[in-house]
Amino acid sequence: MTLTLLIFAVILIICILLSKITHKLGVPSLLLFILLGMLMGSDGVFKVYFNNYHLTEQVCTITLIFIIFYGGFGTNWKMAKPVLKPALLLSTLGVILTAVITGLFCHFVLQLDWIESLLIGSVISSTDAASVFSILRSKKLNLKNGTASLLELESGSNDPVAYMLTLILIDLMNESAQLSEIPFLLLAQVGYGTVFGIVIGLGTSLILKKINFMVDGLETIFVLAIAILSFALPTLMGGNGYLATYLTGIIIGNHSISNKVTLVHFFDGLTGLAQILIFFILGLLSFPSQMSSILLPSFGIFIWLTFIARPLAIFFLLPSCKYTIPQKLLLSWSGLRGAASIVFAILVVLNTNETSYDIFHISFCICLMSVAVQGTLLPTVARKLNMIDDNDNVLKTFTDYQEEEHLPLIKILITTSHSWANQKIHDLHLNDTLILMLRRNEQTLIPNGNTLILPGDEVVISGTSYEENPDLTLTEIYVDHQTHPWLGKTLKDLNLPSQSLIILIKRQDGTNITPKGETTIQLHDTVILTCETCDQCVINL
Repeated sequence: MTLTLLIFAVILIICILLSKITHKLGVPSLLLFILLGMLMGSDGVFKVYFNNYHLTEQVCTITLIFIIFYGGFGTNWKMAKPVLKPALLLSTLGVILTAVITGLFCHFVLQLDWIESLLIGSVISSTDAASVFSILRSKKLNLKNGTASLLELESGSNDPVAYMLTLILIDLMNESAQLSEIPFLLLAQVGYGTVFGIVIGLGTSLILKKINFMVDGLETIFVLAIAILSFALPTLMGGNGYLATYLTGIIIGNHSISNKVTLVHFFDGLTGLAQILIFFILGLLSFPSQMSSILLPSFGIFIWLTFIARPLAIFFLLPSCKYTIPQKLLLSWSGLRGAASIVFAILVVLNTNETSYDIFHISFCICLMSVAVQGTLLPTVARKLNMIDDNDNVLKTFTDYQEEEHLPLIKILITTSHSWANQKIHDLHLNDTLILMLRRNEQTLIPNGNTLILPGDEVVISGTSYEENPDLTLTEIYVDHQTHPWLGKTLKDLNLPSQSLIILIKRQDGTNITPKGETTIQLHDTVILTCETCDQCVINL
């Protein structure tokens, strides 16, 4: 046991250290994890024999739960809403079209029967969000015309559809379901998955707003348990657990909950570990000596999938009047295949009789080619197509960018000898520094140019450095719907904690409003406020 833990720790350390090298080389780090697993495996240098598909499927299912949940949790709904319709088209009809077109190749070129052909197409029909956005994030590349948000929403939501197609085709191959039963299977998958996802997501958001977890860290453990629950419940009922998990993540991540940044950082680390684990164990499970017979078919499927199936689905579903040729070409190229496809292939291995081809190793080879070729060349292709947006930040597509952000603040205690003592604000030479508020005798004052600064005042300013003050943060509240409790109210009518102060309102048209008591909050306003205990501000929503 101790030796196993030691080996596991060493492998993790090696993966993390080598990922720095792959980052500099522009190669996706996920490729490194697969290759390291292959190096350790039965046909590798270290000859670690491992062929336990059951254990691999269980480990990968758990890791996929966290990856898909965080895919939803990290989706910034405000940025994703404009591309919701095309993203849903690509993640549903796009997956089905890709599976069918790939199935045509397998049937007519590889001479497989229809069910096995469509099964292979279904297994590799979804794209991998982790692969795409690990590249965009590491390179800080944002894409024009909302392409990054479209890719994020599509790739985060298409795994459940591919999973559903795979399960249905497995049932058809095993003759445990008839064609007439498919509509009922689809209804159960989508219905239970959607209902459980929405109910669990809304319920969890309400709990996080109303309950104050007294012990640090319990909130994170609670959300972790919710992610697992959102998969397990609908799965037991015959529903799509991955769909429920993704919806739960979206709902929780886009509600105004306390400690969201802490949760984001936790799941960032957890999903990073999950990706290392899932790609390493899949590499460990592979047998390169068995790939020679399926290498040519895998290459053929990869070429067909990359240059025919995915582009046909993109160009057919996205209207030419709204999407340019370069944008469609980039969307076509960005359809990387990842861990989910290999995990679905393991489901096939465990739940079907012998197939004509080794579907696990076919999926493995296709994913390896996809990450190595498409992933490595993605930044280059984006530049060649002139799709890089240098004026925006790809991190805006994630909820931790804007919904709740800790901004640099400096709190200064004014002593009798301080140069600002007994001075009016308009007499100070502050350049780009902004005085946000004054604390005087336990009262919060809204400063203006004529405000006199007195000894004993605490002055909070925004600046280029930060003095550690964990109790004082800036929080952004986005008024995103007609039923928002702040909509239509004046600032003086808001029930805020005494230590909270609204310092700025950003309108949808980009204008900044200096808040006054009579200022009315409008739809799509972003209200920026200071709060010594942000939990109270969030609870009042």
